[in-house]
Amino acid sequence: MLLLALDTATPAVTVALHDGTDVIASSSQVDARRHGELLLPAVDRVLAEAGLKLDAVTGIVVGTGPGPYTGLRVGLMTADTFGLALGVPVHGVCTLDGLAHAADIEDGPFVVATDARRKEVYWARYADARTRVTEPAVDRPADIAEAVKGLPAVGAGALLYPDTFPDAREPEHVSAAALAALAAERLAAGQELDAPRPLYLRRPDAQVPKNYKVVTPK
Repeated sequence: MLLLALDTATPAVTVALHDGTDVIASSSQVDARRHGELLLPAVDRVLAEAGLKLDAVTGIVVGTGPGPYTGLRVGLMTADTFGLALGVPVHGVCTLDGLAHAADIEDGPFVVATDARRKEVYWARYADARTRVTEPAVDRPADIAEAVKGLPAVGAGALLYPDTFPDAREPEHVSAAALAALAAERLAAGQELDAPRPLYLRRPDAQVPKNYKVVTPK
């Protein structure tokens, strides 16, 4: 097994290779505006570090979000393209699950929250690092204060809103290394992974203006 994992659902552009046992190479850069520019060079860098060619990959793992429309689709389209070109399966993993898997929280429930912009967070609740107990959602922090009260929280969204998440912890962004490790664990256990389909949860920021007048040539 050689999994190429990537995620662009958060400001981090992150790539990793996993051989079924360990992460053998990884790269992460934080730049919310350059996902398209940074992703392919990161893939090249990780392959070079591992001393491997792309055709050695036996499966693709991609973070499915939730995340902003523009950034998220970069990773998903790249994963689909690699899968088609190599003839290998493409597996989706919720980005929040990757953050939960990397969380240094030993006992009890906790929350993962990423920055959804517009003063909102993408979030879900977890029983432990491998078990999500609610569906991913997008909300204003104040609106979920009671639902997350008293729980540790992981991610950039938690760090941004200390009034709602007073026990906020690292990691801030997801890592492809954590996504790959989680996917490899699930595959080894015979579990079926998600389809590589985006969790947008809301409409894209860019929309056609209301009362838009279409001009046609005479």
